[in-house]
Amino acid sequence: MAQYISNEKKEQIIKQIRDEGKKVAEVAKDNEVNPKTIYNWLRDGIKGDSSALEIARLRRELDAVYSVLGKVTAELKHPKK
Repeated sequence: MAQYISNEKKEQIIKQIRDEGKKVAEVAKDNEVNPKTIYNWLRDGIKGDSSALEIARLRRELDAVYSVLGKVTAELKHPKK
């Protein structure tokens, strides 16, 4: 059964993906929305650009790079003997 989702709720969901870097599947589950519906919103550009998924992906990659960089920096400061 289809449910009505306000534009404000759509924008909030898209913001979580675009700005907070959350995964579509996670946000869909939390908000009880079909992931395909969210992908359609992203494609159609509901108050956000169509590159929201790309931005979220890049944020996750950047976090991974920072994590590796932190480990390498720690190893350089305290080398194993």
